[in-house]
Amino acid sequence: MEVNIHEAKTHLSKLLERVALGEEVIIAKAGKPVAKLVPLDDQSKRRRVLGSAKGEFTVPDDFNDPLPKEIEDLFWE
Repeated sequence: MEVNIHEAKTHLSKLLERVALGEEVIIAKAGKPVAKLVPLDDQSKRRRVLGSAKGEFTVPDDFNDPLPKEIEDLFWE
């Protein structure tokens, strides 16, 4: 659905209800599309799975070792 800016201002609540139901709304200025209202992916519904990144990276053994003097000097001079 496409609406002009005036309609979007006047009927924003109704447009957001339609977007929440899955519809995309294009907002146009002088007949040219300038914005699109789309429903957000509800991140809160996605469950995180512990260990899903297992094997994708490794932590080096020297991870907690002090920085080399040359690098440390870059930050503390």
